[in-house]
Amino acid sequence: MNSNSTIPLSTVPSGKQVQVVSIEAGWGLQRRLADMGLTPGLNVMVISSQKPGSVVLDVRGSRLALGRGISHKIMVRTTDY
Repeated sequence: MNSNSTIPLSTVPSGKQVQVVSIEAGWGLQRRLADMGLTPGLNVMVISSQKPGSVVLDVRGSRLALGRGISHKIMVRTTDY
């Protein structure tokens, strides 16, 4: 995968580290995610991403579970080399 391409967080497999590029949602959801510490430029680790089910992330040392619909609105790029 090209390191400059962005993909939805919901498609990232477990165990990958990614960087949040943008949140393609309304201001209400953007603010709610920012209040939880999920902001553009942040590196997060995908702990679990099994279908069906939520996406579990390590965000600044805390675990955060997001529904698949919300995680599909978060655009990321991989940081693994």
